[in-house]
Amino acid sequence: MEDLVTGPTPLDKRWLTEAVRLREEHAGPLEDQEANRRARQLGGDLAARIETRALFLAERDGMSTALRHWKQGARLALLALLLMAVLSGAGLALAALGDGQRPVNVFWALGSLLGLNLLMLLGWAIGFAVSGEHGAGLGRLWLWLSERFARDAKAAHLAPALLVLLQRQRLNRWLLGLLVHGLWLLAMLTALGMLLALLATRRYGFVWETTLLAADPFIHLTQALGALPSLLGFAVPDEAMIRASGDTLPALEQARQAWASWLLGVVLVYGLLPRLVLAALCLWRWRQGRERLALDLSLPGYAQLRDALMPRSERIGVQDAAPEALPQFAAGQLESGSSGALLVGLELDDQRPWPPALPNSVINAGVLDSRESRNRLLEQLSRFPPARLAIACDPRRSPDRGSLALLAELARNAGATRIWLLQSAPGHAVDAQRLGDWHEALDRLGLQHADTSPLTWLEHGHD
Repeated sequence: MEDLVTGPTPLDKRWLTEAVRLREEHAGPLEDQEANRRARQLGGDLAARIETRALFLAERDGMSTALRHWKQGARLALLALLLMAVLSGAGLALAALGDGQRPVNVFWALGSLLGLNLLMLLGWAIGFAVSGEHGAGLGRLWLWLSERFARDAKAAHLAPALLVLLQRQRLNRWLLGLLVHGLWLLAMLTALGMLLALLATRRYGFVWETTLLAADPFIHLTQALGALPSLLGFAVPDEAMIRASGDTLPALEQARQAWASWLLGVVLVYGLLPRLVLAALCLWRWRQGRERLALDLSLPGYAQLRDALMPRSERIGVQDAAPEALPQFAAGQLESGSSGALLVGLELDDQRPWPPALPNSVINAGVLDSRESRNRLLEQLSRFPPARLAIACDPRRSPDRGSLALLAELARNAGATRIWLLQSAPGHAVDAQRLGDWHEALDRLGLQHADTSPLTWLEHGHD
């Protein structure tokens, strides 16, 4: 889990968004007018606006702080599980070799070191193939410990939101797999280290014992298990050593070292390496899938936000292909026979007071924020073209093809047209690159533009 030091990560943002959705499903809609306004102001597609809204609500209602507390608790819970894995690995090694006072039965030692690990690995493989949910018990333990360590009442929806988010793309199997294999990897690494320490500091003798079976199966099994470790340089007892270990405790140091090397190699190859490979696979799939996490906009909690976050005027979009050139016109072509002055706003948000105080001779045409309002104004202008037309635009919006085509069409139906690029409110700077795009597009259209009020020009016909 990433830390929230430099701000929420993409996973954190989608996590909080899901948590806000679950909270609204259980407790009802939140007071979100300010959140919706900010989402509309920042723009983007529906998913981006939903995320912006959710992050504002989460920060306002303390859910972001609860997430930080929950992640701290998750790290403490993971630390507790890691400590348990270290103690378990050390315990396995101590139980397998003992105190050195008695000879070590090699196959009992091997069974205690690898038996439970291999059984759990087989269970994980079967569960993964059938349902992909094996390891959910350990996952639930981790989530339970995380909530206990966090101790934040506002974090009630965080764990369910994480599960819902991950299950949507079946990422939970890889996260749980990473947790399970990582813990077993640490346990086997600890067991291997403890084995190496015990074998280096104590003298152990190795034997095998049986009443019912002959020696040949043990010989074949020992050599078969030692085939792969031998490729890595680990020694394998020869047939004479194995038979001697079945009769009496061999005193030869060579036999002791061969059995010790064989035991270390078998634990490494069959205990540690499979967990290492699977943990690396789960980590790779988890990181890969995490980048593709997305919101399910078909959910009722998200679908009902469309009208509030994507007003009709902003969802019109451009349906036709991009033209080779923008519509052209001759400025002032209707100057003769036209009269009056008109001020109109183009897709202005509700945070800006509008309209400004106008002279009596200037008519306010309102704000064009829908297809109907645009068509209605164009029809009126075609019948009664004004001598002067000023169009107020918000330069925080991008000058898309639809907006520029509308400006050209409006200017075609007026004697003279000026574009008023509104200045931003105090504390809100306009992006310089976007403002440059506006200047370039308006210059290409041949439209006069400025960031100062055109009211004097509208009233008198000059500045």
